[in-house]
Amino acid sequence: MPTLIQDSKALLELVERIAPIAPVCAIDTEADSLHRYKESLCLIQLSAGGENVLIDSLAIKDLQVFADYLCSCEVWMHGADYDMTMIRREFGKLPPVVWDTQIGARLLGLRKFGLSDLVEHWFGVHLVKTSQKADWGKRPMTPTMLDYAINDVVYLLPMGECIVEELIDLGRYDWFVQSCEAARKKILERDDSREEAWRINGSARLSPLGLAYLRALWHWRDAEAASWDKPSFMVVNNKQMIEWADLLAQDQTISLPRHLQRPERQRRYEKAIAEASSLSEEDLPQKIRAPRRKKDAAFEKAVDTIIQKRDSAAQALNIDPSLLIARSVAESLAAGEVQPEDCLMPWQIEQLKL
Repeated sequence: MPTLIQDSKALLELVERIAPIAPVCAIDTEADSLHRYKESLCLIQLSAGGENVLIDSLAIKDLQVFADYLCSCEVWMHGADYDMTMIRREFGKLPPVVWDTQIGARLLGLRKFGLSDLVEHWFGVHLVKTSQKADWGKRPMTPTMLDYAINDVVYLLPMGECIVEELIDLGRYDWFVQSCEAARKKILERDDSREEAWRINGSARLSPLGLAYLRALWHWRDAEAASWDKPSFMVVNNKQMIEWADLLAQDQTISLPRHLQRPERQRRYEKAIAEASSLSEEDLPQKIRAPRRKKDAAFEKAVDTIIQKRDSAAQALNIDPSLLIARSVAESLAAGEVQPEDCLMPWQIEQLKL
């Protein structure tokens, strides 16, 4: 069973032991977003200085000594977006350098780039992902969960060495540096406190009245989820909420699912809907109008030219075309809304010859 650090003294001893010899480490994180209303960082997996350990971030109240160590290191992660988000939320900062094995694998042209795929590719080991949806907020954690968790980091540092070596051989290491820097910058610039978070995917098709119902439903759902201490999707998912808002705007009645039919829950739902329906026309939320784009023959030709360059370059490089440019970005370039240096990395511009 892997070592589990559960108190401040053991954590301090760990950091004092590895900090002088391990300026590079690998981490992964586990949270309880599938089981709680407010997501918590529940476990940190660490590989550094020849040690592979688990840090119980729920049991240790002050993680500052680990945060200081982590933010003085080069850190390897896999699919780092989520883990960087958790680290930034917990510690208010990120390590100065974050290397992502998933980005590296894709730049090498691998089409299967999940962690288990890459471990099998480089080390011939098959990882069993039995605890992927486990409740990491529960204590004690089972031996199966602990074994699953530690396997998420034990291969990252040697895998990173393999990736770097192959990227250098292909002349793509600088692409990797640029891509990892851009991913880290994206997390630092991300705004997690959007005022209109209720404008979820699919809401753009709703009328102003539909948007008012959606806003009411979103805040009602959030309050219900908080009172249950459950993720909001367990109250009602986003797709269903869009459908309800659309039906309510057409003056149709919603039949609530069984888990929402308790009298007090139904009363809170009806109150939210009544408040939305009583809004005056000028108080209804309005659609966000994107600048109209002139999609004429010249525009379509410009988009096709960029996409053809992309697909041709991707085929020659044996990488996924989306690594070079997304179609939406190609359209913005074709419309003259942005310049290549505003939205692409230098290596992408060079390969696309823009």
